[in-house]
Amino acid sequence: MPEIDVRPYDPADRAELLGVVFEAAGEGAPGSEVWGHHASLADVYLTPYLDLEPDSVFVVTADGRPVGYLAGCVDDARFPSEGERLKSVIQKYRLYRMPGPRRFFVRAAYDTALFKVRRIPTAGELKDPRWPSHLHIDVMPVARGTGAAARLMELWFERLREVGSPGCYLQTSAENQRAVRFFESVGFRRHGANHVVPGSRYDGRRMHQQDMVREV
Repeated sequence: MPEIDVRPYDPADRAELLGVVFEAAGEGAPGSEVWGHHASLADVYLTPYLDLEPDSVFVVTADGRPVGYLAGCVDDARFPSEGERLKSVIQKYRLYRMPGPRRFFVRAAYDTALFKVRRIPTAGELKDPRWPSHLHIDVMPVARGTGAAARLMELWFERLREVGSPGCYLQTSAENQRAVRFFESVGFRRHGANHVVPGSRYDGRRMHQQDMVREV
């Protein structure tokens, strides 16, 4: 068994987090592929946290090598929104020129238009002053079942208490019940309706967003 450790992020971790760890940690989970272009996905869901808020990033290692992370933001109001980050990577990587990403974004536009006509809300960012902080967490299989993910959460909650945040939220796939159960085990609760995530599919079916919140 490898030696598992959980600690604050070190800039020396960056290359491995953005490479092997980011690509492998969520593999196989419902919705993990999204539009399938790892560099642009990392620039939405990980790189901004490493650049703008490194004190809110924590790392799991196995025998000294990074195998997972928690990347957080303590105040949404001071962080680029997911929509802004997404718009930036679409332009940066010219994603509409790539067959896989283009297929995803065209499907997302179709879903959005269809549900707008039907007057049915679709998934979006959670904006509520009760939960100004948010996080993303990914752990590779080698560290699952070791308590590492729970320890990442403990360090994150300590960080939120230090900065005085009243609460945090996360967004996961409602179809990923394994993840939902884990988040509930560390104190999160389900919040709101599970709206369709435009563009996302799992086994050919539309996917739904599960918002989860926790007071600090």
